[in-house]
Amino acid sequence: MSSVCRNALLFVALLCFTGLAQPRELRVCADPDNLPLSDASGNGFENRIARLVAEEMDAALRYEWLPLRRGFVRKTIDVGLCDVFIGVPREFERVLVTRSYYRSSYVFVDGPRAHGIDGFDDGRLASLTIGVQLVGNDLAATPPGHALAATRNVENVRGFTIYGEGPVAQRMVAAVASGEIDAALIWGPQAGYFARRAALEVRAARPPFGLAGVPFEFDIAMGVRRGDRALRDEIDAIIERRRADIDAILAAYSVPRSDRAGGETQ
Repeated sequence: MSSVCRNALLFVALLCFTGLAQPRELRVCADPDNLPLSDASGNGFENRIARLVAEEMDAALRYEWLPLRRGFVRKTIDVGLCDVFIGVPREFERVLVTRSYYRSSYVFVDGPRAHGIDGFDDGRLASLTIGVQLVGNDLAATPPGHALAATRNVENVRGFTIYGEGPVAQRMVAAVASGEIDAALIWGPQAGYFARRAALEVRAARPPFGLAGVPFEFDIAMGVRRGDRALRDEIDAIIERRRADIDAILAAYSVPRSDRAGGETQ
């Protein structure tokens, strides 16, 4: 074989090797302004968990940012924009979910007049100003809003839309701290971080009697594209290996935990 042919074959082999050696990527879709879960600077607890997963996979971490609004799944993972969501309810059917890595609930964040409230049968609710998260203009769209409506404690409800400027939980906790409202009903993982910084207490919200079918607690998992069982299984193994580290991250962000048991894979 001539030296020219040998050099040509070597060049082709190098090209093939270079192609095979491209670094692996883990593409995460997330909200760029949703602390304490995620933000574009990487300061949320889901950002930290994403870094942990990417390190375990020996993959470069890449984000696709989109506000968490209606159509988020359709515009992201459904069209192949990303590989994984870091936090989804375990029962979410639009993606293939991993085992759960924590369980949390809606909570009351209370000011002085509402101190100790944890249920919807507390007589003080009728005279207190209560903040709730709103999805659009529908009070009953969230479990706490539905519970307040069912127990007829809606006269002094103050709605905080998720579409406002900055994280809704931050705005709600600030309103409690300033005395603008007496208490707030917030999804626990969003509430704990801001409540700790404002020196406010959080308590798991108990659903009212008769609304047992309305969930107030959710197992949280990661979600990959439906059918991508290989990635799901790989992340499942990472969750098990690094569970203690994930727990430490959640604790650092004051995420209220109602269950530490991992869920089973579908």
